[in-house]
Amino acid sequence: MSKGVINITDGEFENEVLQSQTPVLVYFWADWCGPCKLMAPLLNAVANNYGDRLKIVKMEVDPNPQTVKQYQVEGVPAFRLIQDKQLLASTEGAIGKDKLISFIESGLN
Repeated sequence: MSKGVINITDGEFENEVLQSQTPVLVYFWADWCGPCKLMAPLLNAVANNYGDRLKIVKMEVDPNPQTVKQYQVEGVPAFRLIQDKQLLASTEGAIGKDKLISFIESGLN
């Protein structure tokens, strides 16, 4: 059963993402970002559909500069797919449901 989307910080990144037993979709966002607000319902839908095989976390960029720098986030919204401490895929900018699902599927397969 899905736990939904989990909010994390730099301090929680190691435990929630790098130590995860399942692949993790990290969603970088900002409160001032209009397109980020549009992505929230889509992320919740993906969490419901993939929750049994994918963990989804979201990280606000402004208060978490360490992870933003480490994963070279240059714009928001941004997505990073990580498994076993390895970056599997990344994309930046608002994307539609079909593209997000393709992005996830390419990393899970």
